[in-house]
Amino acid sequence: MDDSTGILLKAIHFSSIKHRDQRRKDFSESPYINHPIQVIETLWEVGGVRDVVTLTAAVLHDTIEDTQTSPDELRAVFGDGVLAVVLEVTDDKDLPKEQRKRLQVEHAPHLSPPAKLIKLADKISNLADILHSPPVDWSLQRRQEYLLWTEQVVGGLRGTNVALENKYDETLEAGRQILKML
Repeated sequence: MDDSTGILLKAIHFSSIKHRDQRRKDFSESPYINHPIQVIETLWEVGGVRDVVTLTAAVLHDTIEDTQTSPDELRAVFGDGVLAVVLEVTDDKDLPKEQRKRLQVEHAPHLSPPAKLIKLADKISNLADILHSPPVDWSLQRRQEYLLWTEQVVGGLRGTNVALENKYDETLEAGRQILKML
């Protein structure tokens, strides 16, 4: 096992501990850790991403935003490079939801290449979840609005990775059909 494999395993373990008590809002209340794992898998399998900093940050991308993980803790365990990418994709939960969504759209074109890759894979994963196992309290309208919002965010990420963008477009098209938005 090389160093990069060890770092990725350490990041998966770290993320699983941090998210251990969290569940997705779908009907089956699936373990939250499935999401960061899906993001890293999408980067690897679909996007062909092999950069260890990007992959490590991908599996850790929600730790600061959604757990009690501090930036200092992440820096101490994974270094400044991983921390910088995680911070780029972290929403400020002190801001109102609508402002956070607007800022994602505004900031997308200005993210670093690793952050853009993670954001693309994150939107692919979240969109697929919204289509196939949505939060139990989400109406059809809310799901449709989410789909439209992801288009705005991804619009600012275009030119990053053709394979990920194509996968997003396929997921988007399926979403339009599922949500009757043709």
